[in-house]
Amino acid sequence: MDIQNTQSQMRKGILEFCILSIIKQAEAYPSDIAEKMKAANLNILEGTLYPLLTRLKNANLLSYRWVESVSGPPRKYFNLTEEGLNFLKELEETWKELSDAVNQVTNHNL
Repeated sequence: MDIQNTQSQMRKGILEFCILSIIKQAEAYPSDIAEKMKAANLNILEGTLYPLLTRLKNANLLSYRWVESVSGPPRKYFNLTEEGLNFLKELEETWKELSDAVNQVTNHNL
């Protein structure tokens, strides 16, 4: 078995949850999201982040606004939509259930 592949698959499964959680805290520019993910030891490449943000926006979970930049082109800042907020709430419940179940199994508390 390839441990790196397994670790990668586990991380991919929680990327949307983490990204939506970051954006819930405050509207975010993609590089801000990447920095927060990196600070949490969940490195994400731009080639992964941008398509994910587009998919979340197309699913009506995110919206964005353009902000002029003094040092370059306008920047796209993302916000959660009402639908995104509801989706995140469901993910939070799912995460808690899953986390509790995994902790129970791995701590042998069955």
